Amino acid sequence: MTIAGDDPRRIDVVIVNWNAGDQLRACIRSLAASANAADLHVVVVDNASSDGSAEGLDAERLALTVLSNPDNLGFGKACNQGAALGRSGTILFLNPDTEATRDGIPAALAAFRSRPGAGIVGARLVDEDGTTHRTCARTPTACGLVANAAMLDRLLPRLVRQHFMTEWDHADSRPVDAVMGAFLMIPRPLFEGLGGFDERFFVYFEDTDLCVRVLASGRSVNHAADAVVLHRGQGTTGQVRDRRLFYFLRSQVLFTAKHHGRVAALAVLAGAFLGQMPIRILHALARRSPGEAVAVLRAGRMLASATPRLLRAGSGA
Repeated sequence: MTIAGDDPRRIDVVIVNWNAGDQLRACIRSLAASANAADLHVVVVDNASSDGSAEGLDAERLALTVLSNPDNLGFGKACNQGAALGRSGTILFLNPDTEATRDGIPAALAAFRSRPGAGIVGARLVDEDGTTHRTCARTPTACGLVANAAMLDRLLPRLVRQHFMTEWDHADSRPVDAVMGAFLMIPRPLFEGLGGFDERFFVYFEDTDLCVRVLASGRSVNHAADAVVLHRGQGTTGQVRDRRLFYFLRSQVLFTAKHHGRVAALAVLAGAFLGQMPIRILHALARRSPGEAVAVLRAGRMLASATPRLLRAGSGA
């Protein structure tokens, strides 16, 4: 186990990269311009990118480490790899499609100090025009997961409560159930004590799963409105629509099986196959986008193939 450093100001910033292009360099430049740049150790874990985005990285004012994986190991596993390369007492997991404001990271660190028992702090993520993303979420219930898989939260928004807290403007700081992994700050001893991210989640829901486990440990998850970070969203996963949908549904089923059991996971699968996928296909055809419809079919085929092993993995959690 890594031993945390003694300096409470030091932060290991872990960035998992997969074909992020120029966004990765923009992210690193923003970290170099942060008010506490001298206290940051940036670890870039490249998951077998083919666009050269992690090659020749240079960062003035920053301690920078780059780890190149020969294969794409997934987000959760790469995050754990990056965390293991640091020694700072605080870890910040940051997406490559983000840019920190000058005071964003210091504000998040200040939020930790002002909240005794804080286990995770997330930032206020904004668009390039300053519009705040409503990314804080509720702990997913079994019924909520089934409804989400069947897209009932979109079809019947007045009857089915959404996963994300869209009714709240995110303009104030408060404890929440879950924050997005695009910016997730956590003390190293807590992260290591919980065993890091569950590596069975290739991408998606690994952040929610970690937040659930932090809450179960008795620590809090917090939204820090003063910690402002630019987030473009789907900066890399948007390149592969079929795999993006497959991995989202796969992780949704895995999360359900892990936290709510196999019966609930089967209900989520039924919602995806009988509700979400037909709706997505019909929507794509109505928009005269046959390529999108084909992508949904490919995602369904991959999910069906992965289902037996997926249920075994989730029930063994």
